[in-house]
Amino acid sequence: MTEKKPLIAVVGAGPAGLSAAIEASRAGARVLLIDENQKPGGQLFKQIHKFFGSEAHKAGTRGVEIGRQLLAETQASGAEVKLGWPVYGVYPDGRVVYGSSQGAKSILADRVVLAAGATENCLAFEGSTLPGVMTAGAAQTFINEHRVLPGQRVVMVGSGNVGLIICYQLMQAGAQIAALVEAGPAIGGYAVHAAKLRRAGVPVYLSHTVHRALGQDRVEQVELAALDERFQKVEGSLKTVEADTLCMAVGLTPMVELAALAGCALTESPVLGGTVPVHNPDMRTTNPRYYVAGDIAGVEEASTAIEEGRLAGIAAAESLGLGTADAPAKKAAVRESLAALRAGTFGAKRFTAKEAILAQFGKEAAI
Repeated sequence: MTEKKPLIAVVGAGPAGLSAAIEASRAGARVLLIDENQKPGGQLFKQIHKFFGSEAHKAGTRGVEIGRQLLAETQASGAEVKLGWPVYGVYPDGRVVYGSSQGAKSILADRVVLAAGATENCLAFEGSTLPGVMTAGAAQTFINEHRVLPGQRVVMVGSGNVGLIICYQLMQAGAQIAALVEAGPAIGGYAVHAAKLRRAGVPVYLSHTVHRALGQDRVEQVELAALDERFQKVEGSLKTVEADTLCMAVGLTPMVELAALAGCALTESPVLGGTVPVHNPDMRTTNPRYYVAGDIAGVEEASTAIEEGRLAGIAAAESLGLGTADAPAKKAAVRESLAALRAGTFGAKRFTAKEAILAQFGKEAAI
């Protein structure tokens, strides 16, 4: 009777999860990839813009195409993919409970890679529950996946790359950007994205925030307030912008709930989105059965998530005695790639923040 291969469960079929599944399966593990969504790819399938960076990091390729490539590689690797199956819980011993309309299932995995991603942040203000108020990701889903324009005149709050890119995509879809609002004194994203909006004449309000949204059955106006150097609203500075849609691109928070259930130690890293699991250079958490990758391990770019997923998949398989001959060289190559992605002005803070998390690993007691 043939002995069963070790089982690696991957939770989350975004760029990190797909990449982890590919590497673990290629190393010889049985892989079960689970995601609550009906299709894989996470954010990639609504990213129609081309990636920046080097050719090794998918530069010049649209996010949706990268998603298709990763899915094809996952299927070719032999990994089992379960879509539309939310994970209800995980246990420190590697048990994963998931279900669907077909009922609940439970498996005991030898290793688990958590690639749960992150959730979008929101602002609290008067009128925030009016129809027409949404996250930038929701607007991107409307236009790029469902081909539905969420509104005609849009106010975007947040000038990071997400806010800038989605503004441009909304304009391509036929919307007018009534205002780009940024609480800080300068644009937060890449100049190349900001330049597209400035050339199009988009009004930009730096050191401003949303005071309230006005309207009867939906957003009709957005009231803005100027902010002082301490980010306090300036009295008498209110101005009104006519708009039917208000989008918020104000950051992401890692989804660490499953890591907490598994008993993984957590730490705080504001630069990387808030609470994140402590992990070592192999992406292993303080529970040796669990690995993390992608935004759950710290919010960065999709290219970084892909590389972290690869690293977690290789390392998880190696810890089970699989692919050990090639693993050291593969891990070294991935780490070199990650270092390149975190280089430069925008990546320096993330590099420092990630190093601080890795440094904590030895101080935490493993389960």
